[in-house]
Amino acid sequence: MAALPLSVFIIAKNEADRIPLTIKSVRDWVDEVIVVDSGSDDDTVQLSESLGARTVFNEWRGYGPQKVFGESLCRNDWLLNLDADEEVSAELARSIQQLFQATPDCSAYRLRILPLHNFQTRGHSWTAVQKPVRLYLKDKAGFKDSPVHDSVMVRAGRIGTLRGMVIHRSFRSLAHHVDKVNSYSSAQAADLFAKRRNPSAIELILVPPLAFFKQFVLRGEFVNGVDGVIISYMYAFQRFIRLAKTRERFREEQRKRDAR
Repeated sequence: MAALPLSVFIIAKNEADRIPLTIKSVRDWVDEVIVVDSGSDDDTVQLSESLGARTVFNEWRGYGPQKVFGESLCRNDWLLNLDADEEVSAELARSIQQLFQATPDCSAYRLRILPLHNFQTRGHSWTAVQKPVRLYLKDKAGFKDSPVHDSVMVRAGRIGTLRGMVIHRSFRSLAHHVDKVNSYSSAQAADLFAKRRNPSAIELILVPPLAFFKQFVLRGEFVNGVDGVIISYMYAFQRFIRLAKTRERFREEQRKRDAR
């Protein structure tokens, strides 16, 4: 089939073990694949180029700025953003191809994200509760430049939702999950501190159990049994530690004031 007038862009750093699956899931039916690398010291760049992607270096300044830069490199009006640990499912690929058989009637589309952890053999569709905008017209929508929150803002037109899912293999292991949460929560704490949002004692007490309930019950992780328990506890930890780090920053600020 002819390539769709669609640019796929991916931000990456040290993703040699995962990015090939991402590129292979789209390269045969899109016009271009662009990888924005922020300084990999593994084979990410070489592998991406060998699979047909164009790679461009851009120094890391945060998630939003990196994706805004990726948008600027794309030659097509329609953009599809994927992370380096994601894969477009066969059903979603068919949905996008069918969409472009005529003129799309929306300016942006939400894609369902199916989380799949390394200790799971397969995911369950009930847990695909996140539906971010990832496919969009660049003159009608685009990423915000927030260093922490990499979300697309739709400026005009309707938003649709496509069938199929993006399979998200976010963590290589539980150790990697903890490392990633540690890094991301530090950035979140810095953002909250800059906004002067000092968490209360009530938040610190209630957020973990409420986050567990949200993930395990409302987001359907109960269907995954013990795996769902592990995933839900990790989510609760993620929500808690960003608040604890924010509180720590405010306490350090207060100690400096008191020492003057």
